[in-house]
Amino acid sequence: MSDLSSVASLSVYLIEPSSVQKKIIAGALTAIGVHKIEMFEDAQSALAGMRVKRPDLVFSALYLPDMSGVDLIHVMREDDDLENVAFILVSSETRPQVLDPVRQSGACGILPKPFTEQQLKTALLTTLDYLMHDESLADEDVNLEELRVLIVDDSKSSRNYVRRVLENLGVKNFVEAENGRQAVEIMAETFVDLVITDFNMPEMDGRALIEHIHSKSWQQSVPILMVTSEQNKSRLAGIEDSGVAGICDKPFVPNVIKQLLVKILAGNHR
Repeated sequence: MSDLSSVASLSVYLIEPSSVQKKIIAGALTAIGVHKIEMFEDAQSALAGMRVKRPDLVFSALYLPDMSGVDLIHVMREDDDLENVAFILVSSETRPQVLDPVRQSGACGILPKPFTEQQLKTALLTTLDYLMHDESLADEDVNLEELRVLIVDDSKSSRNYVRRVLENLGVKNFVEAENGRQAVEIMAETFVDLVITDFNMPEMDGRALIEHIHSKSWQQSVPILMVTSEQNKSRLAGIEDSGVAGICDKPFVPNVIKQLLVKILAGNHR
């Protein structure tokens, strides 16, 4: 995992219509070591600024005068020049149906209002892991470039986020599927070293995919990591006991995947 000494290099856009909240958030960022902060009151002015000088990270409120933070991240993810800019939402909103589109869009974090210093640090560490290369696995006795990872998610932005995190760790070989059914077809013909899957997907969800792999696939022992925005724990009940290597929430801490890779390289993923 990265350390906070690198935050000084981050270029941050802070989008917040409230002057009071803007001052609080900027002060918290400065206290941790972030000093390159440009502030905006609405999304369109921030987008105009991004197209002139692309930031490393966008901090945005959910409710903005001209569009929502959800709309903003969608606009960014559809723009070839902005799709890989890190994004953190800051909001007092807690309803899953409101926050889920942000979770599915490859955000690095969702911070509450107010947030604690530790919550901010965790979000920034996740951002650094998303943005920066990590060569700490280079000494492992395996060629990371030879690992083949299957990423299964109906959200292209989520697949891109996972792929970016793995590329930073040195993984180069990827196969992607939009749902469990596509993943089954791929695995019938293609060997993979790791499956990273979402839970909620059309046609075949993550639970059905895991059951198929463990009961019908010729790759029954492949390690599986579930990365999901599902907040209903009862719907996830039994997944951990089904033999998956782990379950983590969206947004997830990239170090979770790094730890799983270490287990895979050591031949111990159950």
